[in-house]
Amino acid sequence: MTLPQIALLALAVGLAIGVGLSLLVVWAYRARARVAEETSTIVPEGVTDVLGSMDDAACVVDTSGLVLAASQAAARFGLDVGSTLDNVELRQLVRGVRSSGSTATESLRMTRGGLSLDPRLVSARASVISPRMVLVIIRDVTEQERLDQMRRDFVANTSHELKTPVGAVTLLAEAIESAADDPAQVRIFAARISAEASRLGQLTGRIMSLSRLQADDGLGDVRPVSIDEVIASSIEAHVVQADSAGVDLARGGDRGVWVRGDAQILIEAVGNLLTNAIVYSPKGSRVGVGVRADGDIVEIAVSDQGIGIAEADRERIFERFYRADEARSRRTGGTGLGLSIVKHATQRHGGEVLLWSRPGRGSTFTIRLPRIDSPVVDDGKKAKKRKKKRERKAAKATTAVPARNGDTA
Repeated sequence: MTLPQIALLALAVGLAIGVGLSLLVVWAYRARARVAEETSTIVPEGVTDVLGSMDDAACVVDTSGLVLAASQAAARFGLDVGSTLDNVELRQLVRGVRSSGSTATESLRMTRGGLSLDPRLVSARASVISPRMVLVIIRDVTEQERLDQMRRDFVANTSHELKTPVGAVTLLAEAIESAADDPAQVRIFAARISAEASRLGQLTGRIMSLSRLQADDGLGDVRPVSIDEVIASSIEAHVVQADSAGVDLARGGDRGVWVRGDAQILIEAVGNLLTNAIVYSPKGSRVGVGVRADGDIVEIAVSDQGIGIAEADRERIFERFYRADEARSRRTGGTGLGLSIVKHATQRHGGEVLLWSRPGRGSTFTIRLPRIDSPVVDDGKKAKKRKKKRERKAAKATTAVPARNGDTA
């Protein structure tokens, strides 16, 4: 074969490849246009309008599993117009509905955005809307399932925690009845009943506090709150506990800082941190409460020199009823709800709580809250009140002066 023949052959092959690619591109565009055309002509207009207004992921598929129409939210699960159903369970659900002609709902796992690391629990409902089409509605119930599980755990944990003091009171009451002729034993058992009743009351109160913080209602008594008053009230309420444990309480940092919120809830939150710090601190150590104003944020840090928290426990320390040291908590009467209350109280005030801890060196819990300016005091009104007060005192002093000799009374 001569050189010109080879050149002509190469040219012919190149032209053939170019024409083939062009035809392939044209075919792809026509296929896409055909899908769009079929969607507009086959899918009823009312269905398309409904899909466009839905918040849930929903789509209409044909007999081959091709998506003919979809809601905007369906894109989160990769269900775009022109795509096919990739999820095996979803395809089986559609096939079953098409063969039976009825409606079916199943719970299954689907990934979002093609990320296999983010499986979501969904409730998928499929309904036949024509001989060729099936409507699929997908509702993400992952968060709902998580909340339901938290609720079940909370009820189970609460029941377990309540059984301990209730059972103890029952046994101690029986012991008192058996030792009715021994006054010394009766006094011992009565004191233990009193302690268990106190523990039961504390647990019930904290459960109620946590329930209020987790309710949908907002904070109750919202007003400007002085952090100085919060710290002073919290320390005053724990002086006796600190003295009994041989722990010093110290207060430092900025003064005159204000936040907006419920003072009683904030006092309880700081008090819970103080309680934990005292319980887990050795005798002769110090627990410090520091306040720092940093721009629009105020930080309340409670630090101790105690046993610290292991790294494995730090992720779960704010969970309800979780105790890093189960034996110590039981011995000191802890409920396992204090830090959970701190977390929810802080979040209710638009803040966060941070933890630093090292085993053997102690822990520091820091509450960060949005800061507000000090409440404005109307100096004019205060001046008027002071003036009236001085006038009343002057008038009272004048009427109280006795008449001198020669004066008319």
